[in-house]
Amino acid sequence: MVKVLVRDKESVQEAVRRFGKLVMRSGLKKEMRRRKYYEKPSDMKRRARLRAQRRAAKERTLFTV
Repeated sequence: MVKVLVRDKESVQEAVRRFGKLVMRSGLKKEMRRRKYYEKPSDMKRRARLRAQRRAAKERTLFTV
């Protein structure tokens, strides 16, 4: 849970900006975006496998030069 205490002489806009930065750093926004729609476990595994394959191919091209 992200909490922001408004400081003395701090405007609401500054507090909202600080809140937004804290939400981004905590990964909450990314998590909400990911959970917006249900994703089947098989699809998650498939995406992870493809991501690993792309990463491995990228490493192979970097080290063969």
